[in-house]
Amino acid sequence: MTQHRELSEERWSGFTLDQQILMIANEMNRASGLLRSGDIVRTKSCYERVLQLTDLTVRAQSKSTLRRELLRWRDLIAELYVEETLRDEEHRQAFRSLLYFTPESARQIPYLGVERGGVPQTDA
Repeated sequence: MTQHRELSEERWSGFTLDQQILMIANEMNRASGLLRSGDIVRTKSCYERVLQLTDLTVRAQSKSTLRRELLRWRDLIAELYVEETLRDEEHRQAFRSLLYFTPESARQIPYLGVERGGVPQTDA
């Protein structure tokens, strides 16, 4: 968890909620690739960073309803983190749920392979 150790609450609060969610999503996307390769150690490291960034986001929010929903989502990631095996479908569901937090992040769903079992939908 050393990668974001220097990231202060004050600096994190300077980012918009869209940016915060997208930065958390970046770590989830990184975890997706590691999960597919079966790299448990590095996937769990991504989850640690996701948890840390989520904690910063929770502390930066003034809306109690948003904080509550972020904490519920955080529980999903904490559960994935403590599991002994990697759970691809649960990861995809949690990733997709995160992206629905803001309209800007939701627009990324078709590009990240988190729809219908990881297969992006097409208009064909």
